[in-house]
Amino acid sequence: MRIVYSYYVLDIVHRGHLKMMENAKAIAGKDGKLIVGILTDEAVMEKKPKPILSFDERFDLANALKYVDLVVAQETYSPLPNVKKIKPDILMESTSHDEEAIEEARKFMEKIGGEVIIIPHFPSQSSANIKNQIKK
Repeated sequence: MRIVYSYYVLDIVHRGHLKMMENAKAIAGKDGKLIVGILTDEAVMEKKPKPILSFDERFDLANALKYVDLVVAQETYSPLPNVKKIKPDILMESTSHDEEAIEEARKFMEKIGGEVIIIPHFPSQSSANIKNQIKK
């Protein structure tokens, strides 16, 4: 059974999130599992403004999505603490994330026999952009 780990803020759920989760679940395979980390407010605020939705709301939204098998709290912006505990076969990353952080994750994943798969980030599918459009 293949385990895939993917992580999100999920303040505003949009097609980009759904496509990434759909792809992650496909990579896990029919008998595989997709574990989704939802960043706590504190983790988000390491790099971004505090989410509008509470952590509990964002956690529940992730749990309701059909591609997701398990939701866990991610207490740092970096997925590494969760990845070190879960030891997934695949860590999903986005081209929107810091290259140094991705490289650090890649080194750990290789050490445990796993891999990092990087999915393109589509700026048109962005919670920040959606929030800015609402403000206008």
